[in-house]
Amino acid sequence: MVEARKTPNSESEQKQGEQQKAVDGKTSVTLAGTVEKVIPSIHPSEPDKAQIAIEGAEELYREIRVPNTLQNGSGKEVALKQGADVDVTIEADANATTEKSPPDTSQRKKAP
Repeated sequence: MVEARKTPNSESEQKQGEQQKAVDGKTSVTLAGTVEKVIPSIHPSEPDKAQIAIEGAEELYREIRVPNTLQNGSGKEVALKQGADVDVTIEADANATTEKSPPDTSQRKKAP
């Protein structure tokens, strides 16, 4: 899911990076991104692509390309503009996730 980003309303929304929440039994994380470029389709039956850079992702994996076709609140088809700030949400069912264990610090060497 790619959504146009709204202006942050609270300090927690202003935080860059991950925002985790559980909604309808699903776990999600929302990452900030920017539309780097819009790539025209090579065939008229396919939509253009929006290349989005995900803030905080590893350098080699930070860009994703998605169809540049969205719907606004009225149901009208719209497209993202180059330079647009977006939120990229990754969502999974609760049964597709596992709790993270705290790191084992007993094996770490202590500084002399």
